Amino acid sequence: MPQDTRKPNNPTPKEWLAKNLSQQYIADYKPFNFVDGEGVRCSLYVSGCPFKCPGCYNVAAQNFRYGKPYTQELEDQIITDMSKDYVQGLTLLGGEPFINTQVCLKLCKRVRQEFGDTKDIWSWSGYTWEELQKDSDDKLELLSLIDILVDGRFLKDKMDLTLQFRGSSNQRIIDVKKSLADRQIVIWDKLVK
Repeated sequence: MPQDTRKPNNPTPKEWLAKNLSQQYIADYKPFNFVDGEGVRCSLYVSGCPFKCPGCYNVAAQNFRYGKPYTQELEDQIITDMSKDYVQGLTLLGGEPFINTQVCLKLCKRVRQEFGDTKDIWSWSGYTWEELQKDSDDKLELLSLIDILVDGRFLKDKMDLTLQFRGSSNQRIIDVKKSLADRQIVIWDKLVK
């Protein structure tokens, strides 16, 4: 059987903008899970991702109209769920959170308003840290509100199921607050492998 050599799509800076692509749909919401970051998390899966990484584990969520529209009722439920003492934080995945900034910014701002820094925010993105630094203001604003970024496209030829919170070895787990303060990438200090 021939090896799959397809690669993900690669954007130029500011090529993919939320205002042009996002339909503000949600693929899924999973409260109280243990797999999308450290501790017990409330995970929001946004819809739409033009990276289209071959081997993506969530192909359905690549469609910008998959699932259902984001609603105030869903946001209120997420905040209620996050108010539980045992919930460590919010996770944004998808789809591509940084192309769904209308939804993700609204939710992250509310999380910060309700909980300050007592709950953390993780996000997965096909964008690399370096790409986000050259992109649109909404992406940079979202980045400033999160604590941990798992960056980079999933690359099937670098797939490693033993990696902590990552699917392929090119992806990094970045401490966003420290990286922004130091103006250089700081890897999460709890990285095992």
